[in-house]
Amino acid sequence: MRGVTVVLLALLGLVHAELWFGSSGTPRVRELSAQVADQQARNAAARVHNDQLQAELKDLKEGLEIIEESARFELGMVKPDEILVQYPPAPRAN
Repeated sequence: MRGVTVVLLALLGLVHAELWFGSSGTPRVRELSAQVADQQARNAAARVHNDQLQAELKDLKEGLEIIEESARFELGMVKPDEILVQYPPAPRAN
């Protein structure tokens, strides 16, 4: 009976050693948890970026305001009854 107890305790010790120090034990679980958290953060950032792109796309499809704003800013376009006044940049003091 004593031999069976020793063998069972040895097997229990091996199982615990593998659990705590083995390749698929606690250190691997911590590493994978960190990878999951990192991936979730990247997914959240990508989700926010995608939402912004979808909103911009919706504006481009439905509204003319963003097109007009882009034309005014990037191309310097004005309406027929407007006057565009541009000031040169101030010179730098040395």
